[in-house]
Amino acid sequence: MKFHKCILQTRLQAGQGYGSTLNCILTVYRNESVAGFFKGMSFPLTSIAIYSSVTFGVFSNTQRLICQNRYGDSNHAPALSDLTVASIVAGVVSVGIGGPVDLVKIRLQMQTQTFIEANINLKHRAAGFPAYRGPIHCVSSILRQEGLAGMYRGAGAMLLRDVPGYCLYFIPYTFLCGWISPDGGISPSPSSVWMAGGIAGAISWGTATPMDVVKSRLQADGVYLNKYKGVMDCISQSYHSEGLKVFVRGITVNAVRGFPMSAAMFLGYELSRKALRGDQAETHS
Repeated sequence: MKFHKCILQTRLQAGQGYGSTLNCILTVYRNESVAGFFKGMSFPLTSIAIYSSVTFGVFSNTQRLICQNRYGDSNHAPALSDLTVASIVAGVVSVGIGGPVDLVKIRLQMQTQTFIEANINLKHRAAGFPAYRGPIHCVSSILRQEGLAGMYRGAGAMLLRDVPGYCLYFIPYTFLCGWISPDGGISPSPSSVWMAGGIAGAISWGTATPMDVVKSRLQADGVYLNKYKGVMDCISQSYHSEGLKVFVRGITVNAVRGFPMSAAMFLGYELSRKALRGDQAETHS
């Protein structure tokens, strides 16, 4: 489920004054040029392969372990409860790995966000000037000012997003893949994987958007000011200042991007599993 957010999604969810996706695109381009759309992406891009392989590996191995213990066969078709437990474990692990990466990315993407100077305490920084010189400086600044706990700011909201999010990612994928596959075989066809993965991604990201908004705001909090005291305070302040509509900000970007990215992710996952099974079969033959 987890994909590192583009600057549009971050600005829509945690920023102010954009209104719509199109207006956000035009504003970013006008103020920061094409390079602005790739702000904060170097750190997550270097870690996404490790993150994705660990998360998918945790889900797959947890599922196999459960099936081995319950049915005596690790390749036994998992029940809904088995998939749920494996998805929850994957969601918890994802927060431990992805929390700091997401925090750095969002801090870098939000540091040039326009603020109304009269309404905030800029902590002795000049509005409009970057707070961080890059990912390494961002990490060192957070550790120096907030300690190790600062790297996990917004982890509670991320946990509330990723645990149900991964349940609505892996479970629909598994059932859709079995339903779409014409032969119901162990190895689904690439087209079945692509369709099932895409639909699962759109469902997962669409439903995760409200808590994703809260997570983004909590992680962006601290660049120039500390506005929120926690998850519930962020929800309360956001609702009272902007209404319910604030919790669906970026849902279009989430759902549209979630389909192709999830389809590609699951296709790579299944092809890798198939290749590994083939290598094991050749080794044992």
